Amino acid sequence: MAIENTTLAEIWRDPAAAPADRVLDLISRMSARQKVAQLYGAWVGADATSGQVAPFQHSSDLPAADWSDLLRDGVGQLTRPFGTAPVDPVAGARAVANSQRQLTAAGVGIPALVHEECLTGLGAWQATVFPSPLCWGASFDPELVRQVGERIGTTLRRLGVHQGLAPVLDVARDLRWGRVEETIAEDPYLVGTLGAAYVRGLESTGVIATLKHFAGYSASRAGRNLAPVSIGPRELADVILPPFEMALHAGPRSVMNSYADNDGLPVAADAALLTDLLRGTYGFTGTVVSDYFSVVFLHRLHRTAGTKGQAAVQALAAGIDVELPTPDCFAAPLLAALESGEADMALVDRALERVLLQKCELGLLDPDWSPEPPILSETDQRLDDDESRALAGRLARRAIVLLRNEDDTLPLAAGKRLAVVGPRADVADAAFGCYSFPRHIGVHHPDVALGVEARSVLEALRADPAGYRITYAQGCPVPDTEASVRLRAERAAAEGAAPDGAVDAEALRESGDRLIAEAVEAAREAEVCVAVLGDVSGLFGNGTSGEGCDSSDLRLPGRQGELLEALLGTGTPVVLVLLVGRPYELSRYADRLAAVVCGFLPGEEGANALADVLSGRVDPAGRLPVGFPAEGANQPSTYLSATLGLRSDVSTVDPTPLYPFGHGLSYNPAVWTHTELPAGGTWPTDGTLRLAVTLRNDGASATSEVVQVYLHDPQAEVARPVQQLIAAPRVDLEPGTTRTVLVDLPADLTSYSGRAGRRIVEPGEVELWVGASSRDIRARLAACLTGPRREVGFDRAFQPTVEIEG
Repeated sequence: MAIENTTLAEIWRDPAAAPADRVLDLISRMSARQKVAQLYGAWVGADATSGQVAPFQHSSDLPAADWSDLLRDGVGQLTRPFGTAPVDPVAGARAVANSQRQLTAAGVGIPALVHEECLTGLGAWQATVFPSPLCWGASFDPELVRQVGERIGTTLRRLGVHQGLAPVLDVARDLRWGRVEETIAEDPYLVGTLGAAYVRGLESTGVIATLKHFAGYSASRAGRNLAPVSIGPRELADVILPPFEMALHAGPRSVMNSYADNDGLPVAADAALLTDLLRGTYGFTGTVVSDYFSVVFLHRLHRTAGTKGQAAVQALAAGIDVELPTPDCFAAPLLAALESGEADMALVDRALERVLLQKCELGLLDPDWSPEPPILSETDQRLDDDESRALAGRLARRAIVLLRNEDDTLPLAAGKRLAVVGPRADVADAAFGCYSFPRHIGVHHPDVALGVEARSVLEALRADPAGYRITYAQGCPVPDTEASVRLRAERAAAEGAAPDGAVDAEALRESGDRLIAEAVEAAREAEVCVAVLGDVSGLFGNGTSGEGCDSSDLRLPGRQGELLEALLGTGTPVVLVLLVGRPYELSRYADRLAAVVCGFLPGEEGANALADVLSGRVDPAGRLPVGFPAEGANQPSTYLSATLGLRSDVSTVDPTPLYPFGHGLSYNPAVWTHTELPAGGTWPTDGTLRLAVTLRNDGASATSEVVQVYLHDPQAEVARPVQQLIAAPRVDLEPGTTRTVLVDLPADLTSYSGRAGRRIVEPGEVELWVGASSRDIRARLAACLTGPRREVGFDRAFQPTVEIEG
């Protein structure tokens, strides 16, 4: 039965009525088909010719979304109308507005909620490409990340988009995992702090933030994407869940499930996680949306459901409210299950109430709601506007990490004769993450322009006011991408490849040898060689980093290590510039490199930021959010190791990192003058402890320091990390200034899951290790937690209070 949508007599159309009453009135008027239609998205623009942007996207038997059917029954969400193909933003906004008008004029009369990806900015053509989440982590700057979230939300709102699928709150656990570039850090405190900041920014614009992937996804076996997870309940509680808890306090209105199974139980069918914990313990009242195709994966991959209808029942019962990206299990299979009695309408109504309440709060049920997005009436309709680009640049400059600088090789003096070499040196999108539109969608449309202005590192150095004299050589390609496969085939064909186009291995090797020889010759003629190496970001094998681009080891991809070795053999000082989505093993080269600079896919302004750092106009301020492994550490542990995870005489594998978590150098490092706790170091188990750290800048230029505070618990009920970050305020100092940072540390920050599995604050002796990195500890301060043993939960304190004097 269609619902009359032109009279205010119905409660659901009355903005003055309570939202809950409006929703209940609307539900009472809806047919089963109309109810179910609100529980799925519709991916109208996706077809068999689209590039793969989700797991098993083209191996499914999904019928194309029929718009006439959607108009008849309605639809819950419109999936990525801007992020599925290159669409002019203004034309796309008009098309979405037209679709919304059709939905409100026909059938049920409820507008669709529109969602898009927004991890590195809105995933749409011509939208600003912001730095990747690892750059957020490297910045250690929650306020800047909040501003980025706010700016991205503003862009989404301009186009009529209601929900953004970000942030990713997975803690990096295995650097071989391709999605490390999407994580923020290997530390739960840093992930939670910056993830919550992004949520506050996005939600402040009225756009729904979506936390993902809840929970356990990043702890997959062997660092493989969409693989089983075998972590125990303590690792889940103390490492994986805290970032979600912190971000939930920031007010997100949606959560996305993890693809993985945890100890054999798929998260999409896990009511203990999605309902008991998320809603019961955490009090979450928003919507849970499925990761793309994760409901049908219960049938096809996990095999816990014999049919699509059973998969729908399992997901609904677990707590998934909306199936994305398009009608599948929550469509005809669910309707059939309802008719047969296999599915309970109460579960449908439970999810529907959450969905409609969200639409009501967004104003979509109001009679005066307009589908016309703001961009259609704006004079400046650019998505990559000046303010967004400037903000992307500020974050990129904050996140560049200087790992090594032997003999003060950097900054480069003006007028230097440089050899700029390497496969990432002359590529405009080399600094883009896998969820940026150019790397996510644009690679499947090679005839379409990049959509944003972006310099390569070579272009940025050539344009630099320092007036460098530059020679360029590629050196080698990055392997295992569509682009490099084409390049290899073209080179092999030119050198006598087989008529069928097969690549001749010997000819390819000879071609690669010549490329390396050209780079070596350029380096020999230069005063300094700048080697720009790293990753191609992409999806499902179309890159060396990104979703579905996992690695079996942590050597530089392809022949880049061989190229670097050859460059070092020239005797010319080599400055290694990394544009990477994960750390790589560099220890075999490290002590011979003049300098190492790392940019974790810093976005469209990344090359300019790198040029500013190399020239010295900007002091490097980034700190490592993930450690760089040492030689032989094929599966390095993170810095969050218990004593058994450290180097020992009973194992031949040394997990000690080459460059540790939190590491980062400066051209003008701050002077640490004083670090202290109150006399006696007494720390009430229900109170706070004040830490004071004084820093001074004796240099002629501004500098910045991250005061990293680690907890060391020498004795606990269970094996604990030797050190764990509990505070990390950033302190900026102008030349000649002295500043004191006062950090009030709640005792809740010492809590952990005890033997009984409950989170406790335990009295006893602890130490605070305060320093410039997890290894560079400047002070070890004794403190004593006094008072009763306490159990704490979701309402505990997650953050210190910070005050900076001076």
